[in-house]
Parts: sequence; C-alpha cells; structure tokens
Amino acid sequence: MSQEGYVVDRGESKISDLWTKEDYWAIWVGFFILAVATFLVLPLKGEFAQKIEPYNEIIAVEKAKPFESLALVEAMLAKKKIVGSSAPAIKEIASYLATPKKWSNNPLQSMIMTQAEADVLNASIMPDVEQAKANTAEARALAIDAENAAASANYADTSLNAQAESAVAAWAVLKTKEGKASKKLAKPYNLVFKMLALGVVIAVIMSIGTAFMGRPVAKFIVGFCGVFALCIVANILGKQTNMSYYGINAEIWAIVLGMLIANTVGTPKWVLEGVQVEYYIKTGLVLLGGEVLFNKIVAIGLPGIFVAWVVTPIVLITTYIFGQKVLKMPSKTLNIVISADMSVCGTSAAIATAAACRAKKEELTLSVGLSLTFTAIMMIVLPAVIKYMGLSEVLGGAWIGGTIDSTGAVAAAGAFLGPTAMQVAATIKMIQNVLIGVTAFFVAVYWCAKVDCVEGAKVGPMEIWHRFPKFVLGFLSASIIFSWFSAAIGPDLSYTLIDKGAITVSKGFRGWFFALSFISIGLATNFRELAGYFKGGKPIILYVVGQSFNLALTLAMAYVMFVLVFPEATANL
Repeated sequence: MSQEGYVVDRGESKISDLWTKEDYWAIWVGFFILAVATFLVLPLKGEFAQKIEPYNEIIAVEKAKPFESLALVEAMLAKKKIVGSSAPAIKEIASYLATPKKWSNNPLQSMIMTQAEADVLNASIMPDVEQAKANTAEARALAIDAENAAASANYADTSLNAQAESAVAAWAVLKTKEGKASKKLAKPYNLVFKMLALGVVIAVIMSIGTAFMGRPVAKFIVGFCGVFALCIVANILGKQTNMSYYGINAEIWAIVLGMLIANTVGTPKWVLEGVQVEYYIKTGLVLLGGEVLFNKIVAIGLPGIFVAWVVTPIVLITTYIFGQKVLKMPSKTLNIVISADMSVCGTSAAIATAAACRAKKEELTLSVGLSLTFTAIMMIVLPAVIKYMGLSEVLGGAWIGGTIDSTGAVAAAGAFLGPTAMQVAATIKMIQNVLIGVTAFFVAVYWCAKVDCVEGAKVGPMEIWHRFPKFVLGFLSASIIFSWFSAAIGPDLSYTLIDKGAITVSKGFRGWFFALSFISIGLATNFRELAGYFKGGKPIILYVVGQSFNLALTLAMAYVMFVLVFPEATANL
C-alpha cells in the first residue's frame, strides 16, 4: 500500500493486471462468493415454486373481496416466510457468518449462551409471549366473526365490510407484536468455533489474491489474525445494548479501537501486513453490487429516483464548490471525498471517490470518521424529528434514505418509524448506491481534465481508465447480473432465492469485510498526521453545512415527489 494514499499509480494497463492488481482481485473474490451463494439456491427453484403456488392461488381468490381478508393476509405472511435462507446449506453457512449477539452485563453472552442461561432468560419472557399469542387468537376469532357477517350480506353492506377490514387490521397488528415477542426467546449458541472457522475461510480466500499480487502470504495471514481478532472485539462492544441503542455500533468501535492501538502502543509490525484497507472494502463493495436490484428501483417509481438521483449530485457539487470557494479548503481531494461521503452513501462512496482522485489515506480516514460519527447521531435524532413533525412513514422513510449515510443505519432509523418507512428508506438508499460508480467515473474525469492536468497536455480515455477504480466495474456487473436474474425468475422467486437466499450469504460476508476495513483504517491512522487536516475546523464545517443542505433539499424533494406530484405512489406503498 502506498504511504501517501490509498491509490497507487498503476502505470500502463497490462493483461497481467487481471491477476496482479488489487482492484481485480476484489472483483474475483466478490464474484466467487456471489457465485457460490447463487449455485446453492439455484437447485431449490422448483421446490420453492411449488411451495409458493398454493398461497398465490389463495391470494388471487381473496383479492376479489372488497377488503383484505384474514385468509389473504395469512397467505401473504405465510408466503413471506418461504425463504432460501431456510435451506440447510444456506442456513448452515449463515450461522458461520453471524456476528456476536446482543448483551447487557456479561460480554461472554455475546459469544456463548448455555441452555440453562437461555431457560432463565426465557422464563421472564414467556409470559409476554403467551399473552401476545392469546391476544392474537382472540383478535383472530373476532376477525372471523366480522368476516362471516360481511359474507352473509354478500359483501354488499359497506359498514359490515368496514368492520371486517378493521378487525383483520387489528389482528395483523397483534400478529406482528406476537412475532416480535417470540423473537426475544433465546436459544443456546456457541459462536467461538464458528468465528474461528470463518476467520480461516476469509484468510484463505484473501491470501490467494495476496500471493498473486506478490505480497508475503505468511505475513498477511499472521497479520490478518490480529485484525480479525480486533474485529470480533469491536463487534462485541458494538452489541452492548445501551451502546447499540444510541448508535455506537461495531463500525464506530472498530475505528476507535484501531486508532487507540495505533496512537498509544502503536500498531505491531506483525499486524500491519494484515491491514489491507482497500482489499477488504473493495471486495465488500463488489458484494454490495449484488444487493442493488433494478426491480426494487422500479418498484418505488419516479419519486424515489428523483429523491436519490437528482438531490444527490446537486448536494455533492454544491458542497464541493462551497468547500473551495467559501471555506477555501487547501485539499481538493479531501473536499471531494467528504462531499461524496456525505451526499452519496457514506463510506462506500468515499472509498470509490478517494480511489478516483487519489486521496491520501489520512483524508479518507477523516471522511469516514466524520461519516460514522454523524450517522450515529442522525439515526437517533432524525426519526425523533420526523415523529415530532408528524410526517407520514413514506415521507419520513424517503428523508431518512436520502440523508443518512450507512445502509444499515438507514434500515435501523426507518424501523423506528415503522415497516413502510424502513422499506422506503432502504430502497432509496439502494437507488443512491447505484451512484457509487457514476460518482467515481465523473470524479476521475474531472480530476484528469481539471485538477491534475498538465498545461498543454491532452487528457485521453486511457488516462481516465488508469484513474478509474476498476472494482467499481465489479460492483456494477454484480448489480446488472443479479438484476437480470431477478427479473428472469419473477418477483416471488426473486424474493425467496435472491433477497432471502443468495444475498443472505453475500451480505454476511460483506459485513465482515467492511468491519475488517474499519479496523484497518483505525490501525493505519496517526493522530499527528490527521491533526493538520482539522486546521480551522473546515472539514467539520463542510460536513455540517453540506448535510444541513442535504437534509433540507431531500425533504423538499421528497415532499414534492411523494405528496404533491405522485400521491398515488404514497398510497400504494
């Protein structure tokens, strides 16, 4: 890795780059994981189609009624439970990818829970579960009575239809509460062996690319062990219930833990070979591409696309100009990386943009640190503000999806408002993720033509190609391939086999790769080198002003699109 920045001058492109360069190995590793996950679920296509069909028949019949009947809702809920992750192979792999569990007082419970401990915990939870089941059963009986009354009038009595619809809706709410209560029931687990096995698997996979890139494999594996161990510690700290509630998650702990070590005792030399920030994060971003499905973009329609694809470039360009013209930031690379991080989608966009403009590692670290800090604050504050303002779930979800940086934080913040808000927020963030590649491309073009250009020299396509981060091609290819596959098999099987099947595996690996990169960023960060970039507080001012503008413009665009121009879209979500 370059000591000056995260991107090394690649020189002339050669065919050997395909097996000797980091960007390409990120693609190959990501594609390998996606391919394995896909081939695990493909043989299940016929089996799951047979399971889904009876429920589709019930849904088709029940939709003819003037309200959502009990049978319709039950069929939809049952169909939603038919998931690829329930297949033995996927379920087993997912268990090895699991992160430490939540804990309150004893950190050991994040890794191990005995049957006796589970029994003690469940003894206090079971009364609530039983009560929730009783409430649901009672509501179901009332819904059946109301439906029978409406049916006896041949569904011609609007008041009886309304009563039946209300009764079914009340049952659905209690059914959801029952599900949440049941999920609190604990099962015994021991994650120690599985995490050790996961560490071995990732080390082996990544060491293949390490060997081809000419790096010392043995030293990488030894260093990786140290990085992975710290990654587990950060995950344990991030799962403490109070910390987790206030948004101080594993990502923040990873950065902090790494920085504390690097700036106190110093990062041990044997660990440094495992500190491969780009290798981890680029591989994770290729995996992220498989999660960006075009059918989800189409499902939310033009309102979501406007919120994500119109606001984002406006905020990015405006923030960059503000940094240069008003704040007069001396580093253009720091300016654009912070602008992309804050306006597009956080760390992922920062990494791609830093590669395109060849930002220094300290600048990327500063940008990521700001992003994680403000994300933790916003995921708690923004839902509270939305509730105070009385915004609808759709409008609130759109606001969250367009402004909070991290995909995980977006889903968590949306969940505070409700399931619809979470769906809208996550979908808009997914649409925004598409701009990672677009942003990297245009930043590469601009930097070649305007920032790093030599007077009198012409900027050709090859120079832009050298500058463009190649792993972004893997991200885009994964998105296109999985989107095509999703469209080919239809929405039902797409949800079952891709969203809740193959992506379950790839998302698990992605989470660990991101965590490894955050630990590595911390371990490679020197406060003395970082301090100079805080001079005058300009990076913080840039982020706060840019995010404030982002919040205002995103809310305005979401209101115009979802409320004024396309109100029917809001009604259908």
